[in-house]
Formats: sequence, structure tokens, C-alpha cells
Amino acid sequence: MKFNTKAIHAGQENESTTGAVMPPIFQTSTYAQEAPNVHKGYDYARVGNPTRTALEKMIAGLEGATDGICFSSGVAAMDAIIRMLKPGDHVVTTNDLYGGSYRLFTEMFEPYGIEFSFVDMTELTKVEEAITDQTKLLWIETPTNPLLRIVDIERLTTLAKKHDILSAVDNTFASPYLQSPLELGADIAMHSTTKFLGGHSDVIGGAVATSNKKVIESLRFQIKTTGAVPGPMDCYLTLRGIKTLAVRVQRSVDNAKQVATFLENHPKVDVVHYPGSKKHAQHDLAKKQMKDFGAMVSFSLKDDSTEAASKMMSNVGVFTLAESLGGVESLVSHPASMTHGSIPKDVREKAGLMDSLIRLSVGIEDAEDLIKDLEQALNS
Repeated sequence: MKFNTKAIHAGQENESTTGAVMPPIFQTSTYAQEAPNVHKGYDYARVGNPTRTALEKMIAGLEGATDGICFSSGVAAMDAIIRMLKPGDHVVTTNDLYGGSYRLFTEMFEPYGIEFSFVDMTELTKVEEAITDQTKLLWIETPTNPLLRIVDIERLTTLAKKHDILSAVDNTFASPYLQSPLELGADIAMHSTTKFLGGHSDVIGGAVATSNKKVIESLRFQIKTTGAVPGPMDCYLTLRGIKTLAVRVQRSVDNAKQVATFLENHPKVDVVHYPGSKKHAQHDLAKKQMKDFGAMVSFSLKDDSTEAASKMMSNVGVFTLAESLGGVESLVSHPASMTHGSIPKDVREKAGLMDSLIRLSVGIEDAEDLIKDLEQALNS
């Protein structure tokens, strides 16, 4: 089954009692039982809900996994994965990491004895040097947020298997439409479904797709025990968003290519980070690993200051200055003070995240309008 067909039909069946084509919203907290623990597959909505099940089957189908587990947010999905570890365990991850992931790792889990090494994952030798006898997980983010570096999933997952380590890929920036981590050897593909999967900036959610039975058992137990579950309306909205995932993302990707080309030729722009550019250090890897180059673009200004970046972003009209990404509308943000504000300045700058760095989530508007908006904002 090709991807466009999967996005409509993967794991989906017409609702059994009415024949509804779209999975209904089962807005209930509990379910009638014929006798104690004798029921029709559901007993309490924290444990399971038919709308959530439909979404989980859809995401598993898109990622080529046997199972999907949905959470109330992407951070909740990450939290559940790290909770599979115990004090003394060690994680190797990238030094160019989403600020929320960095905060979760360093502020929530390090105090409980789980250790993290942040390395440049584009260099395999640095990853291997960081692995110890206590390493239990490689946490891979690609494309990275916000510098859009491309990490070689296949080589890293091969390394993980060599050392008997789990590998998890945050696939949020690519979406299943552009990248298939499990096919490249990963044990886990994780998403903030808030982003490209939902696609309309109207829902918060997270998901894990995996075929690893131990991971499935652990995450199912956790979601039953800790309760970080999405509501049925959240699941419905995400399901509806997925139906148009391929057409939305492809339109955004096509726009992003034009935006990146414009920025590369603008006199006030210093460096453009976009995997689709032949100047990008991992362009060839992106071409091999991804179906296309993504809808995210970041760039720094020749005037490398927060003031210059703020002035430019305050003058946009079609783009919206806001957190998040992956919606139909184009967004602009300032990682140093917004999404990555929790990362210390020296750590950010060591990884290459400068004060003037601006991140774009390119939407599905007309590319000409987006370019005109950036031009007037840069020249204002």
C-alpha cells in the first residue's frame, strides 16, 4: 500500500454498529461490563478508548509498526520512553536538541540518576566514544531542531544493535511521510502529533510507534498507571489531520525550497540551514534517508543579535510569530528565547545555535506571498 493510501486507510475499519466512515468520538469515561472484568474490550477510558485505538492503529500503519501508543503530548511520549530506564542508566543523544527534550532530560531525569551525553550525532565516532557499559538508549533527533542537521539513522541503529542498546528516533520534523525510522533499523519512532500529523494547530498530542514487544508492554503499563492520555476529541482531530498529511506536507516542502533559495540570496542573511540546499553538510544523506527535504528552514542574520532577529520577526505579516510548527499556516520563531530558552547560552552557542537564529515552519500558503513577506520584514 502506497503512503497516500495508508494516510486514509491504515489500520482503519468502518465503525461496526453504524458503518460510520470516520471513527466516531467516543466521549465516555467508562464502559458497561457484563460481569466483573467481562467487557467488549474496554473498561475505563484511561486504559483505552475506541477513538484512541483508531489513531494508534493509523500511526502504527504509517510507521510500519505492529503497535502505536498515543499520549497527551509529545513530551509525555518522551517521558514514557525515558521512564523505561532506571537510575544509573545512560543515554546518548544529540547536542542540537529540541529545548523541551533537553529540559526534560536534564531537569527531570538527571536528578533521579539517569545520565545523558550530548554529542554531535552527525559524527559516528563521537557517538561510539560516548557509549559506556551503562548506555541503554540512543535518542536520535533528525532533522534536528533547530539547526536541521541530518543524522544517519541506519548507521546509528546498527551501532545500537552492536551494543545491545535501544534506539529511538524523534520523527516529528520529518513526519512518516518523509522518513521511516523503523525501516532504517530504529526500535522506536516518536512524534509530537501536535505538529505535522495534526497539522492545523488545534490539538496537542504525542505518539510512539514500535514493534518491540517489551517497549509496547512497558508503555501500555505506563499509560494505564500514569494516565498521560489524549482525550477522544484530540484523537479525532489528529485522525482528521492525518487524512491530508501527504498533500499538506508536500505543499509545505515545495514552498520551503523556494523560501530557502530566496534566503540564500538575501544580502542580510548569513547562513541558511535547509537540507534541500546543496550547501548543506548532510544534503546527500538527507536525499538518501528522506523522501524529500522537509518544511522547516532556519537562518541566521549577518547582524548576529537578538535585537536584529526580533525586529525582523516583529515585522512579518503572513508568517505568524508563534511557538510550534507543522501547521497549515507559516510560523516564525526565535529558538534562543522561545523553544530553546531553557538551554544555557554557552551550551546553545557551542552547538551552533546563535542569538540571531530564526526558525521558519513553512505552511501551505502561496510561496510568492511568503517570500514577499520575508523580504519586507528583512528590509524594514
